[in-house]
Amino acid sequence: MSRLVAAVHVITTHGEEGRAGFTATAVASVSDSPPTLLVCLNRRIRSASAFRQAGRFAVNMLAGEHQAVAESFGGRTAASGEPRFSVGHWREGALGVPCLQGAIAVFECRLVEARTIATHDVLVGRVEAVTLGPDGGKLAYLGRSYRVI
Repeated sequence: MSRLVAAVHVITTHGEEGRAGFTATAVASVSDSPPTLLVCLNRRIRSASAFRQAGRFAVNMLAGEHQAVAESFGGRTAASGEPRFSVGHWREGALGVPCLQGAIAVFECRLVEARTIATHDVLVGRVEAVTLGPDGGKLAYLGRSYRVI
């Protein structure tokens, strides 16, 4: 799969345990009526349970300038939990979830289904709010490294 070019996203939530997030390339549109997205979440990450408990999440599509954000939320730095949010500029969205300012797009979703498949949870969310940012370079992942396209 490292040969597949993929868009880079940071998936965020805010629940009882505070804010949480992770970097993901496994994000896809499921339906446009109603607008629905799916996200694959590795259950071994520390914040995995927060996403099921909160019942809402944001899919932040990263711009080319957000590589440091991707690395922080992807575990490539020592930061975990709340300290990850010190990278980038964040605002609270309509659903109370962290939204990255300057992202290409932010999709705020309400969790409608979560399914466990092997090592991952597939989270299906109904899009309830969308924020479009600047349409510049996008961050992609290919060959185990980030690229701007």
